[in-house]
Amino acid sequence: MVYKTVYTEVDVDIEDFETDDLIEELENRDVFGFGNDDKDILNQIYRKRRLGIDYQKDLDELIYNVLGKIL
Repeated sequence: MVYKTVYTEVDVDIEDFETDDLIEELENRDVFGFGNDDKDILNQIYRKRRLGIDYQKDLDELIYNVLGKIL
């Protein structure tokens, strides 16, 4: 079996896409929203908050994971 790779250039305007489609694609790539690790951290924060335990370190980690920013 022979495989052939073909490259082409396509002019696309971002306005050609619906916002919902873009969001869905980003979520599928785990670029946007919470990944599994982030959901685990969020659950830890929830449990600690309900028990009155300091959760600041976990919250800082979640913010960094999702936004890529350090406070």
